[in-house]
Amino acid sequence: MKAVMSHVSILTVYFSFFSLSLLNDIQAFDVRQHLSTVTRYSVAESSYVPSDIPKECTPIHLNLVARHGTRSPTKKRMRELDGLAAHLEVLIREAEEHHSSLQKVPAWLRQWKSPWKGKLKGGELISKGEDELYDIGIRIRENFPDLFNDDYHPDVYNIRATQVPRASASAVAFGMGLFSEKGSLGPGRHRAFAVTSENRASDIKLRFYDCCENYKDFRKHQEPAVDKLKEPVLDEIMASLARRYELNFTRQDTSSLWFLCKQEASLLDITDQACGLFSPSEISLLEWTDDLEAFILKGYGKSLNYRMGVPLLEDVVQSMEEAIKAEEENHAPGSYEKARLRFAHAETVVPFSCLLGLFLEKSEFQQIQREEPLQPPPKPPQNRSWRGSTVAPFAGNYMLVLYSCPAKSSNKYFVQVLHNECPTPMPGCGGTDFCPFNVFKESIVAPHLKHNYDTVCTKEQPMLKPETSKLLQLFRWLFPLRNDDTGSATASSF
Repeated sequence: MKAVMSHVSILTVYFSFFSLSLLNDIQAFDVRQHLSTVTRYSVAESSYVPSDIPKECTPIHLNLVARHGTRSPTKKRMRELDGLAAHLEVLIREAEEHHSSLQKVPAWLRQWKSPWKGKLKGGELISKGEDELYDIGIRIRENFPDLFNDDYHPDVYNIRATQVPRASASAVAFGMGLFSEKGSLGPGRHRAFAVTSENRASDIKLRFYDCCENYKDFRKHQEPAVDKLKEPVLDEIMASLARRYELNFTRQDTSSLWFLCKQEASLLDITDQACGLFSPSEISLLEWTDDLEAFILKGYGKSLNYRMGVPLLEDVVQSMEEAIKAEEENHAPGSYEKARLRFAHAETVVPFSCLLGLFLEKSEFQQIQREEPLQPPPKPPQNRSWRGSTVAPFAGNYMLVLYSCPAKSSNKYFVQVLHNECPTPMPGCGGTDFCPFNVFKESIVAPHLKHNYDTVCTKEQPMLKPETSKLLQLFRWLFPLRNDDTGSATASSF
């Protein structure tokens, strides 16, 4: 009997230790860092040791490409959550009708309603997103005081945003931080500043994906295939949820609960409801499916995804060349541009990171230079460089700072690349973050410039068959074009 009691005691201690260890693992796992591109912004933490920039080097120009800050769900997504709430009611009712125990069902889930229920608009920048951009603006000014010591002028500090309100609102929040205490408006001594936008239909620098017909075709045909790739993971987790909570969850329920988890954790700091339904390993798998989608549809999965971003890369290089010209010709302070600051979307930021060749494994930079396809990010528990939470979280940003180094004889100008405000190594520049401007242009930029936006994005018109061509000629003969009083050609009506 004593032996049996001894074994029971040992097992009790073992299971207590195991439970405590499991609890510690779960507590150490912060779901808010595993939400792919729905992750909130935080300054990047890296083990990479940045380059020592010589004291004689001074920054003369800064390019910023940033994503908008944390936003509310879109109208379409809010309707999805309303649908989830309705189906959860059905599942609970069915369980009650079959006299099933609801003890395993979390109390919050039994009466859950979407926090966005009844809301008519969506997708706007929320207060957390405003704070993210405002704080970035303050830090950039503090980190580069020499660049932001001039009086404000839109030609000196050029701020651009897409026409989507959350992007322009992000630009405003950033500008309020950047120029705080630089004016005379209100207690914060703010000042007015300009944010310019180009029409959505022609904005090939910040919304190139919206203007690229070939990309829109690719995405339309590829999205169903990406959904198919995600299905096995969703089905596996769906089965686990059904066993765990004894409810007949569907694949769509699983997908919607994961979306709810991301919204609750990122926007509301709630991590013990929808996110609490999943184990850390399940969250890692769901995060990977989102990363896989971003990789295929926005990133290295197809060269078209980033080749169409060449106008943005050209704009960045052109602004640096203009700054070098101003430096060489000793232009007076306040007479030339010191910063070009852009605010857009994940569909802008992800391709831009690919154009710079970031977040690649060791041999992959050469592959993209040769335009070879890359393998998708490996499935957990394998490690991977490509993570949406790193590449393009809310307010994720890339800065390219141009330095003038007079003491350098062979290379006077250098580019430093910062990702989320931290220097990041460039595979195309020997793994350093501080790259001679000429090397940056030759090794990183030039291979992309052989691709013209129009040829990359314009759909090829199908060749007319001879019969079709003859029919068209006959049509034109029967219904000739006529000139109106203004001299413009209009087709005859029939």
